[in-house]
Amino acid sequence: MDSTPDASWFSRIGSFFARPWLGVLSRSLAAIVGGYALAATCSMFLAAALPMARSQAVLTGMLVAIVLCACAALWAFATRTALRAWIGIALPTLVFWAGTHLLRSGA
Repeated sequence: MDSTPDASWFSRIGSFFARPWLGVLSRSLAAIVGGYALAATCSMFLAAALPMARSQAVLTGMLVAIVLCACAALWAFATRTALRAWIGIALPTLVFWAGTHLLRSGA
């Protein structure tokens, strides 16, 4: 008897994740959820970082965030793989989040 795991089980899981609709679903979630997170963190960062009146800094941050959310959706479907879409949206989100927390802790 062979001691390797059941090959048919692995092939069934592999064939499930090879379906094209999962890539589209992943990219759609990256565009929607990741784009929203990127826009929110960008808005927070710009509201804290811009050297102007608080109300104008918040408004400017929100306007830039709207454009950035649209760019994130374009990026999610323009990249070669869904993993690149997630990484390309998650890294700037983390940078904006870290920058916001650094600015807030210094204030």
